[in-house]
Amino acid sequence: MAKKLPMANKDLGQHFLNDQKVIDQITNDFATSSKNIIEVGPGPGILTEKLQAHGKPLHVIEKDERMIEYLGDILPTDHITFTDALEVDFSAFIKERGIEKDLWLVSNLPYNVSTPLLIKFLQTPEIKYMTLMFQKEVADKVFPFASKKNYMGSLMGLSLTYFDASLLCKVPPGAFIPPPKVDSAVITFRRKEEPIIPLSEFSNLENYLRTIFKFKRKQLGNVLKTYASSDKIEAALTSLGLQTTVRAEALELNKIQQLYKKLKD
Repeated sequence: MAKKLPMANKDLGQHFLNDQKVIDQITNDFATSSKNIIEVGPGPGILTEKLQAHGKPLHVIEKDERMIEYLGDILPTDHITFTDALEVDFSAFIKERGIEKDLWLVSNLPYNVSTPLLIKFLQTPEIKYMTLMFQKEVADKVFPFASKKNYMGSLMGLSLTYFDASLLCKVPPGAFIPPPKVDSAVITFRRKEEPIIPLSEFSNLENYLRTIFKFKRKQLGNVLKTYASSDKIEAALTSLGLQTTVRAEALELNKIQQLYKKLKD
């Protein structure tokens, strides 16, 4: 008989997925492509059990030590790490466990730390695939939903520079126990082998994107003055066929990336 789910810890942003169709979509996403799996925030192992069934090396990182009662029935204890994922050096964690090849990271991301965790994942080159659940408000900042105008922002710019992304499924509140007050979405990611901006420049790119999108409705010629000289800004924009009055929110990702490269040179 299945164990009763634990009480969700609100401080940890816990909502336990309870929709079998969504569970199956997530746990089968990169099941054939990957050779190793890490799950972050497995909770009582709702996804873990299905992931384990693929017969690939699986490691989990969980903050809530109550979950040993559930995870210990699914995985050997040396594949379970109880710690705050925000404190984990993922490259070191991966290397220590010898799980670098064709690595797939899966997470029903805790709502309150989804953005900083995503930024950690993006910077970890060993992670080749990701299947991540976001609250819809954050998903809107990561993936360009077709109906949204002026959708580009710093988080999306970072995500789509280093990964190809697509929508796996939308998830209503009723798919969780307890139901959150918002809709969710699962985004699937595949790392680009040769991104237009090398991963070694991640921090510089992040700084640039945060600069231009902090005031995304203001003219770039003015916004960039804290980032580069006026002459360099004007020359870079002109070379791309852009006016100094253009606004960051009006640009496609390719133009944003090209502008970064011009200003960096």
